[in-house]
Amino acid sequence: MSVQLRDVAGELAGVLWREHTVYRERSGGVVIRGEHVRRWISLAPTGGRDEVLVRAGRILDGGTTAPARSEAVVPLSAGTGVLAATCRRLLAETAADVAPVAPGRTAPKRSKGSKRSGKAARPKGRGKHTSFGSWVILACVAGVIALYIYSTAMRG
Repeated sequence: MSVQLRDVAGELAGVLWREHTVYRERSGGVVIRGEHVRRWISLAPTGGRDEVLVRAGRILDGGTTAPARSEAVVPLSAGTGVLAATCRRLLAETAADVAPVAPGRTAPKRSKGSKRSGKAARPKGRGKHTSFGSWVILACVAGVIALYIYSTAMRG
């Protein structure tokens, strides 16, 4: 499977990017790095016989890789065209996750078929509302200031 994965990755790399680096991971998977677009694609064998786990992520400053932003399982028998289309979709999702969002607008929705890496989702905030705990802290600070002013006025 590892040799077949390396051959498929070599073909796929040529379809996706003119400039690329292909190398094998310790786990038996293959990584395609596109330094000029600051993205990477990983192909790893899955439990299925003819399936490959495709993951996409960013390359950070200094050349280190960020964790995968999106992933999908694709049958190898589908061919390089289907695999390239899946990779392009995952790369587009990765780029959309990084794109800055204008104030008052929401980020683009992820497609239903995409999966996220093992990270837990961030809790959704309630906007710019001040929480109860923040009000308690503000009240305590106001109380300390009032006590200081009162003690200063009584002394003199």
